[in-house]
Amino acid sequence: MPTSKQLLKRIQKNEILAMESRFRANFINSISGFKSVGLIGSISKENKTNLAIFSQVFHLGANPALMGFIVRPDISPRHTLENIEAQKYFTFNHIKEEFFKKAHQTAARYSKEVSEFEATGLTPHFENDFVAPYVKESEFRIGLKLEERHDLSINNTIFLIASVQEVILNEEIIEKDGYLDIEKAGTITTSCLDSYHTTTRLERLPYAKP
Repeated sequence: MPTSKQLLKRIQKNEILAMESRFRANFINSISGFKSVGLIGSISKENKTNLAIFSQVFHLGANPALMGFIVRPDISPRHTLENIEAQKYFTFNHIKEEFFKKAHQTAARYSKEVSEFEATGLTPHFENDFVAPYVKESEFRIGLKLEERHDLSINNTIFLIASVQEVILNEEIIEKDGYLDIEKAGTITTSCLDSYHTTTRLERLPYAKP
């Protein structure tokens, strides 16, 4: 019976560069493991709503509360980026198993005149005076404001930094120490570009000390 070590394959940089482009894209998108995934809601100055799925979104800091995300190179129309830079405000909405296929469909290249909300059957929801639309079907929503844009010369992607303006969620998932039980909230995760997963928590461990 071979050991797991014997089954491991070493793939070096020159081999990665030699991969077929689509195979390489899937391969490299998978190596970072499971990622958070959500729907970014925005609105144009002409009041046209937009919705797009993003998996390059991450925690950046708690004080001040910041989130960051990566936008692909600005070589084709990026309606989400245009709207965020024009309006400054946008939303990040967790995805549940009940509507992940509709969420995935927002990745299609609809024209600027078409709202992904309408095209996919998801529902825009406006919260009081917040400019950007939330996803009504999501039960975990975050209102964000653009603070900084950084153009990354290494691959021409765009790094946006946003401050958390408000969080809308089911109070039952908030534990006594501030931990949010996102598994209880039904939030899903993703790997690669098109694979979606539910999660099973192993255990919460105590703060690590030497």
